Amino acid sequence: MLALSRGLVSRLRVSNIDTASQLHFLRGMSSDVIIEAKPQVMTPNSKRTGLIAVKCGMSALWDKWGARVPITVLWVDDNIVSQVKTPDKEGFCALQIGCGQKKEKQLSNAVVGHFRAQGVPLKRKLREFPVTQDALLPVGTSLNVRHFVPGQYVDISGITKGKGFQGVMKRHGFKGMPASHGTSRSHRQGGSTGQRDAPGKVFKGVKMPGRMGGEQRTVKNVWVYKIDPARNLMWVKGQVPGATGNFVFIKDAVYEKPDISLLPFPTYFVPEDEDTENLEPLVADLGEVDPFMVTD
Repeated sequence: MLALSRGLVSRLRVSNIDTASQLHFLRGMSSDVIIEAKPQVMTPNSKRTGLIAVKCGMSALWDKWGARVPITVLWVDDNIVSQVKTPDKEGFCALQIGCGQKKEKQLSNAVVGHFRAQGVPLKRKLREFPVTQDALLPVGTSLNVRHFVPGQYVDISGITKGKGFQGVMKRHGFKGMPASHGTSRSHRQGGSTGQRDAPGKVFKGVKMPGRMGGEQRTVKNVWVYKIDPARNLMWVKGQVPGATGNFVFIKDAVYEKPDISLLPFPTYFVPEDEDTENLEPLVADLGEVDPFMVTD
């Protein structure tokens, strides 16, 4: 029987659900999970894993109206499934993905023991992605950039650039004090923050100067422009949080959901006879007229 948490057991006891319903609920949670590395049929309720990428930098394209379109280049560096979490053991479905490489002397003994127990090579970055039960993959499964398809939308998370201690104009977008006669050395100040005698204090959460940046942010509905399977590179339209060289986490968009008939599920499995070194880049379908012109 599945080892349940004390909170779950207590909720079942105090609830008004009869014993038969409780047993049916527990039986559904403790069902055996069969994990196979083979293509399956994706349903509207299925949730795939994400990938870890390295932000390589930014470039620019020009649309047909002559406007500059920012493009961010991401490198999916040797992603692999390093741990599988199932309802029988952890109580939920998730995949731990590892990215990059790292030497043993640069990791703690606990982290090295984790990789040794799973039988996977040492990885530089780990990230856990919640998935549905039909999207689980065996430990050691390799993931490449063809997990995504050109033209779909993705959500990208990362740690923003640290800006240090900044004032209210740069941190919160204040317009500042009047820059006319009578304003003496207070053009960029935030103004009054108190409320006189009542309540006689400054409320928590008031926008004031402080440390800016260095926080995790998610950019939603980022459009995938191009994918290069030979080099595991992908081009996305727009900005991505973080500095060049930072890790970012990519997953299918929540709001602009992609067409499930075009996505490889649970991931893209490379055929044995495929020449991965000479694959041509895949570009999103832009219609009859390509609105982008690559700049030299």
